[in-house]
Amino acid sequence: MNINLSGKQAIVCGSTQGIGKAIAEELAELGASVVLVARNEESLKAALSTLSQNEHQLHEYIVADFGEPLILKQRIEDFINRGNQPEILINNTGGPSGGQILDEQYEKFSDTLSAHLQCNHLLVQELSPCMMAKGYGRIINIISTSVKQPIPGLGVSNTVRGAVASWAKTLSYELAPFGITVNNVLPGFTATTRLDYVIENLMQKTGKSREEVVAGLEADIPARRIGAAHEVASLAAFLSTPAAAYINGTSIPVDGGKTTAI
Repeated sequence: MNINLSGKQAIVCGSTQGIGKAIAEELAELGASVVLVARNEESLKAALSTLSQNEHQLHEYIVADFGEPLILKQRIEDFINRGNQPEILINNTGGPSGGQILDEQYEKFSDTLSAHLQCNHLLVQELSPCMMAKGYGRIINIISTSVKQPIPGLGVSNTVRGAVASWAKTLSYELAPFGITVNNVLPGFTATTRLDYVIENLMQKTGKSREEVVAGLEADIPARRIGAAHEVASLAAFLSTPAAAYINGTSIPVDGGKTTAI
């Protein structure tokens, strides 16, 4: 099985913490040169120092905020114009705060759609010609299990992440003839700062302790535990490899079996 990414270059968004950082580390372990993308330069420098260079790769970073799509587009254009031709793109952006969908303002939908769907689209438009030229491309979107089963209290997130999944499926048809695959990874409850936020909200709403809230979440997962970021990253890394060439247009949960939909 060919999972060697030596000589490949990967752009990983939202890669200074959590799942994004874990994916960057996994890709580097497989030999890829990794380009980290996030808005905080100090965090980017710290994350860069954790990446393996066992294949003498050259890792780097791009400072960009997904709240500013046109600046993101310009930074990626500049990167390509310096002679870079990435074959792997990991779209990963933190989700919006929770809330009932009827209570949400128009602007929150607009802002979230821009940071997720529109930024993903801009990146694919910029990077797909590089992939086409090489006959090899992997576009992997880190979304949520809400794509298959909407999560109560996450109205805006459910809506926008569903739109991203539909966009990705459509894109998979168009890019497959060029040796480019498009797949979605759907994390369930994973030990990240995002989950900490969810737990804190539940503590406030229910008056329960952290231990009680976590126990309640775990009881609803067949595996009876919260997932680790590297477990999500392992799937994203595999989908990036030559071994995954015939896996295309899928949305795969990594959730310990919690999602009840097939």
